[in-house]
Amino acid sequence: MLRLSHIALFFAVSAVNAHAQDITYPVVDTMQDKCFDLLGDEVACPAKGEDLFGQDAQYSRVEASYTAQGDGTVLDNNTGLVWEKTPQDDRLQYSEALSYCSALELGGRDNWRVPSIKELYSLADNRGELLKPEQGEPTPYIDTEYFDFSYPKGHMAFAGQYWSSTLYVKGPVQNGRNQAAFGFNFADGHIKAYGTGLDFYTGAAATGGLTGEDGKAPGNYVRCVSGQEDVYGMNAFSDNGDGTVSDRATGLMWQKADDGTRREWKDALAYCEALDLGGYDDWRLPTSKALQSIVDYKRTSFPAIDTSVFTITEDNETLDFWTSTTFGDWKNYANVIAFGKALSKAGDQTEYSDWHGAGAQRSSIKTIVGQETTEDTTCSVNACDYNRSDNLVRCVR
Repeated sequence: MLRLSHIALFFAVSAVNAHAQDITYPVVDTMQDKCFDLLGDEVACPAKGEDLFGQDAQYSRVEASYTAQGDGTVLDNNTGLVWEKTPQDDRLQYSEALSYCSALELGGRDNWRVPSIKELYSLADNRGELLKPEQGEPTPYIDTEYFDFSYPKGHMAFAGQYWSSTLYVKGPVQNGRNQAAFGFNFADGHIKAYGTGLDFYTGAAATGGLTGEDGKAPGNYVRCVSGQEDVYGMNAFSDNGDGTVSDRATGLMWQKADDGTRREWKDALAYCEALDLGGYDDWRLPTSKALQSIVDYKRTSFPAIDTSVFTITEDNETLDFWTSTTFGDWKNYANVIAFGKALSKAGDQTEYSDWHGAGAQRSSIKTIVGQETTEDTTCSVNACDYNRSDNLVRCVR
């Protein structure tokens, strides 16, 4: 006989599942509108059947669409979410960001909150690029016709990180101790997990690592959102029994199992274009936003995907999967989504660690042919990402 608590749990879970089945929303376009070759030069977009066909810019999707509401808020016409137009010009601790949004009253609304990482990433505009001063003016990874954005003052113009509410639940990041929450960097176009200033294991204030003399983490900016939670970013997967998986929430169909083969970017594009699976031959390499839509950020173990419907290669702790989206800052790189550990190292570290967290969006060099590169060429002043030119592939239609 079920206890009352078990009965309540059953109906609660059933309600959540029923809610997920009813949700539909579009994956918003990355807005990338140009094609690039393997060395990063802009090129005329290839014709079908030619090398490098299938890039992000070559498939039409749901274009970003916003309405400035004249009251300090911006409506996303695709998702229905309402956003704070002008964020605070101060870095906040994670807990401070939660409190700030909860207390915000703006545009006649008092139900503001910190967005989830999938909600936040819906604003990413992949026409951005962070240029050095001698190269020209940088372009943020957000549509500044509608949203206010300022680069941090000083020499760290790349430090445009914004909090999401999505905690990293698979373990500590960065220095091996920090509890982290994901964020998106509207200055340099990456998702990563940032230290909250708390110790992952005890919840106490972290000691050492990335905290300052006052015991605080560096902090991030925040752009609050208003709208129903647990809608944008939810999934409603169904296994079609033919090697494909449908997500009824987004309307996208996915290749159920990757084939375990690591490919350079050109070959990844070609593989998906040639794929014939489940009676369909219109497969393509997914964009950054499409692939990020199937990340399971709530799963407490690796990989960061729903393994009840997807099969994923686990031949290595790096499970980076290619996207069709060229990375704006270094166009000889393309974006990847990390379903395993997102490896990097810094300072006196000799071994790579899960610095950014499974579910991060990083970038990998498209090819090593004709380029001088090593595994640690993707470096900032803070850390060096693990870099390889051959990554895994999961196609979409």
